[in-house]
Amino acid sequence: MSGGALRLACAGLLSGIAIGVWTTNSHFRPLLDHQRDKAAQCSAARDNLAGLAQEQGKALGDLTLAANARKAEAVKAAGKAKASADIDYTAANRLQQERTGGDQCAAATSIIDKELGL
Repeated sequence: MSGGALRLACAGLLSGIAIGVWTTNSHFRPLLDHQRDKAAQCSAARDNLAGLAQEQGKALGDLTLAANARKAEAVKAAGKAKASADIDYTAANRLQQERTGGDQCAAATSIIDKELGL
C-alpha cells in the first residue's frame, strides 16, 4: 500500500468515525436530555417532599405541645374544681348535720343564708 492510499484509507476511517460520532450523538442526545430532565424533576420533587415532611414534623410537634398544654390546664382546672367541690361538700354535710327545730326547709334556708353571709 502506497503512502497516498494509506492516507486515503485513514481519511476514510476518520470520516467514518466522525459520521458515526455525529449519528450516535444525534440519536442519543434527545434521550440523554430527556433523562436529565426527568432526573431534575425527580430531584425537585424529592426536595419538595422533604420540605413538606419537615413542615409536617414541625406542625406535629406544635400540636403535641399544644395538647400537652391543654392537658396540663385541664388537670389544673380539675384540681380547682375538686377543691371547690370539697368545700361545697363539706358545707352540705354540715347542713345535714345541723338540725334545728321546725321545718327542714326553713332550717336549710337559714344555714345557707348563714354560709353566704346574708
